[in-house]
Amino acid sequence: MVAAAPPSDSIPDSPPIPDARLGLRDRLMLAVLPHVAFDGWSVVALRQGAADAGMDDAQVAALFPGGVADVVAQLSDWADRTMMVRLAGRDLSAMKVRARVALAVRVRLEVLAPWSEAVQRATSFLAMPTQMALGARLLYRTVDAVWYAAGDQSTDFNYYTKRALLAGVQTATVLYWLSDRSTEHADTWAFLDRRIENVMALGKGLATLSLPKAASLKGLASLMPSPLRFSRHLRQRP
Repeated sequence: MVAAAPPSDSIPDSPPIPDARLGLRDRLMLAVLPHVAFDGWSVVALRQGAADAGMDDAQVAALFPGGVADVVAQLSDWADRTMMVRLAGRDLSAMKVRARVALAVRVRLEVLAPWSEAVQRATSFLAMPTQMALGARLLYRTVDAVWYAAGDQSTDFNYYTKRALLAGVQTATVLYWLSDRSTEHADTWAFLDRRIENVMALGKGLATLSLPKAASLKGLASLMPSPLRFSRHLRQRP
């Protein structure tokens, strides 16, 4: 039998937990993180984390049937949710869109800062050919969460262009952050601001595309998930 989920305030920096299973998944994932620095994203780290969390093999299999890959995905999802909760408690109304987006990316990295080694290893894990599809899905969820936290309500083609452009910024900023040794990551935040400025300028250029070019891009967009459906899923997150 799976144990009851811990109170949300027993997990540092954790967002509110809407159900017991999600709470247990968060708890086990957080217990695994300290071991990733030594054993990587591996079965060994997962077992050690489970032992620390007081869970047996049956509980681990029930919570993460996909094994280590599921735990990596849980880390990304937890970071997205925590970022959104932190931003929800701030008044962003007076900020420009670019400032909101930059703040969201920064807050998410600050959430992950205590586990930067695990993030670096997760980046390498998701770059493996067998995990690239998972990496793409997690990146899509993250940039979608960032835009939603920034107040984006678009459901037309702009939905896709915004997320495609931000995906590049998100990826580059994470990689820069992982190697940044400046005080309080000041260089990373400056790098992020420059990338956001570039994206906003490029976004304005895309908005002036001629009809044939725009129509061609819309054809590509038809292969992507429905923004209405995905936004509805995101709005159900805590």
